[in-house]
Amino acid sequence: MSEYFSLSDCDVIGFDLDHTLCRYYLKETSRLIYESFARYLVEHKGYDKDLLNLTPATWDFCFKGLVVDLEDGNLVKLAEDGTVLRATHGTNDLSTEEIIKHYGPKREWKHFNSLNTSFTRSAKYYFYDNYFDLPGALLCGRVVDMLHKVMFDKVQFHISGNEVNSDFWKDMVAAIDHNYNTSAFKEDAGTYFPSVKREPGRYLQPCSDSVKAWLRSMKNAGKVLLLITSSHSDYYCPHGGPQTCPLLNKTRTWSDFEELFDVIITNALKPGFFSLVPQQRPFRTLVNDVEDSEGLPSLDKPGWYSQGNWPHLHELLKTMTGKPDPKVVYFGDSMRSDMFPASSFGKWETVMIVEEMEGEGVPKSDAAMSNEAQVEPLEKKGKFEEQGMKAPSAVSKQWGSYFVDVHRSGGGDEESQKLTWCCHCIHKYSTMAIPSVEHIADLPLDYKFPRFSPDKPCTTGYYPRPPDSLLKRCESLS
Repeated sequence: MSEYFSLSDCDVIGFDLDHTLCRYYLKETSRLIYESFARYLVEHKGYDKDLLNLTPATWDFCFKGLVVDLEDGNLVKLAEDGTVLRATHGTNDLSTEEIIKHYGPKREWKHFNSLNTSFTRSAKYYFYDNYFDLPGALLCGRVVDMLHKVMFDKVQFHISGNEVNSDFWKDMVAAIDHNYNTSAFKEDAGTYFPSVKREPGRYLQPCSDSVKAWLRSMKNAGKVLLLITSSHSDYYCPHGGPQTCPLLNKTRTWSDFEELFDVIITNALKPGFFSLVPQQRPFRTLVNDVEDSEGLPSLDKPGWYSQGNWPHLHELLKTMTGKPDPKVVYFGDSMRSDMFPASSFGKWETVMIVEEMEGEGVPKSDAAMSNEAQVEPLEKKGKFEEQGMKAPSAVSKQWGSYFVDVHRSGGGDEESQKLTWCCHCIHKYSTMAIPSVEHIADLPLDYKFPRFSPDKPCTTGYYPRPPDSLLKRCESLS
């Protein structure tokens, strides 16, 4: 395999939509998501109303890459080998001694092998790897804080006089389903979708002209452009009428959206799109955002579809490109839904969007800076789009860096800098990593990017440059 990667070598260029082509104002969106989950727990499940009260400083806890251990209410940050780098019970830090008490002198998290090899969800843990569910980590921590007793076996605890058992996680899942249900947008259900529909400009960043020109240039160069999103079709693209997708600007219509992509797949239900066989997840046609009840036996032409599976898509791409094994690259932001399944099952090249790079010294792109200058002034945004609230992509005082952390041995004296498990996964399942598509939209299609490789330093594969913590780690090792 070449040590360089170039878009010009790819026959098919695919994209996720949310947090990939469409970026969000993370502070405002995170606050809205937290409120949507917490309001459900308070109004439907009888949880303490104090869950709704947050200060900007509270958001330092909100950190991508955490795993909540549902058996003991701990949240853990993992090293590449599965050892626990940091941990909290609820939102309260566990000391080195307490971590050893929970996880032994080697600090090994017992479910690591299951998570590391499959990325599947479990009744025993939950991995927070995208910004749509990340505020749930903070809410989960605060719920545990409110429990009068921690359940290790079948002990019950109480919240404001209401009995809540160890299955409080079922309430969390119900809150997620209530707000993100595929019919919620159409029905104005929950808190999230109605809020975004009322004020899209408060939560969604407009897509830069350079990105839209970049997409058109790839299509003009003969590339097949592919969009695969787990969002339902009506979230951005209500069929036949004006819509507010920031990729198109507020006055564009669905027909404009179709002109940018050859194949559009909504409600893809990733990662199952890649991992399940066609009989389990057939493609479906859509009429006015309603899925046909009959699944398609195959995919025989470009167009707009719902659900689906990788094998049928692969057959279509072979026909469209005229090649028996077309080379595909896929851009996405989620390790669980995008990078791992696309590289493991589809054998695609993958480019991971890692906004945490901007939180560690990588400057914003010129296109992004220019785009921000054209949007509403800061004072018109919500109160949480202010300096006091940490962006979820920034380094956390409580959790440290997304990429590197200090590991202490069992005795607590020896320290070493370890790659986090999230950082290790980026290197393993991604071809390269960028903070946003804006960072490469102005480059020629034949630009050669150094790719991740086990034979190269861990800083190789990040564009335009590695995050600060990785650079410092390399300096300390040299």
